[in-house]
Amino acid sequence: MTPTTRSVGLLAAGALLLTSGCAALSDDSGSSASGSDSGKVQVAAAFYPLEFVAERVAGDLADVTPLTKPGVEPHDLELSINQTAALQSADLILTEHGFQPAVDDAVEQDVKGEVVDVEKVVDLRKAEEEGHEDEHAEGEEAAEEEHAHGETDPHFWHDPLLMAQYAEGVRDALVEADPDNAETYEANAKSLTDDLTKVDEEFKTGLAQCKIKDVVVSHDAFAYLDKYGLEFESIAGLTPDAEPNPAQLAEIGEHAKEHGVTTIFSERLVSTALADTLADDLGLKTAVLDPIEGLSADTEGEDYLSLMRQNLDALKAANGCQ
Repeated sequence: MTPTTRSVGLLAAGALLLTSGCAALSDDSGSSASGSDSGKVQVAAAFYPLEFVAERVAGDLADVTPLTKPGVEPHDLELSINQTAALQSADLILTEHGFQPAVDDAVEQDVKGEVVDVEKVVDLRKAEEEGHEDEHAEGEEAAEEEHAHGETDPHFWHDPLLMAQYAEGVRDALVEADPDNAETYEANAKSLTDDLTKVDEEFKTGLAQCKIKDVVVSHDAFAYLDKYGLEFESIAGLTPDAEPNPAQLAEIGEHAKEHGVTTIFSERLVSTALADTLADDLGLKTAVLDPIEGLSADTEGEDYLSLMRQNLDALKAANGCQ
């Protein structure tokens, strides 16, 4: 083989490898991970509530790639090659620092897009100020959870008005990325804010007169709902796997009996074993209160607004609200 022939062969082989590499970064539908061929703004959303906001504010002017698929507990997310590629090529990255370590690590790498971080946009509550820091985790487990979440409670989306606050941040980022469609983004954000304000009013009215004020939930994801007059006692901590020891579980049981609790709430995406065991021991009912951290097989046809209303109905039924 002559040197020229050999060089041509190497170039052809390199081109084939490059083509194969690009194919490997395509998503399950066969389109490129960045979706840049569409000409739309590319948005990567770390988990469901952020995805919901992006889809409502952007409408059909953006391609929104969810990093947490339905059925996956967002705390446990491990990014695939395709998802990492989507992050690296996205124009906007919607995330909440400290909520998903895998996403945090990827964002700290080579990303070109604007990062719209919840903690930079939303007034998050201090976990320790309201007594919602993890009381059940001990030792290294407590230290790991504090490192993961810092000193704030990340579950802001249970306050619809804070969701509206985040929507404003997403709107502003979209307008900056695509100023030609600013009016559409602004109109979409206003429509979403109107819907969120309506849900907030429904919670205020629906939970205004409840016979029982205490709620026992599977993990500490609902503290933002205490603005409506309820008090939440959690079996686990800020992460679903921060389980209490037997003595602490007994203490929660005593709290439930003392405050007339009728229902122990479990949730989707994680095991219901602890909630079921506690309810069984106390002779209480069980029901689902959805943290809305992600969709599941049971809720793939729902959205944030409908799941919030399902939670409201569940709380009204369990707490004797009129």
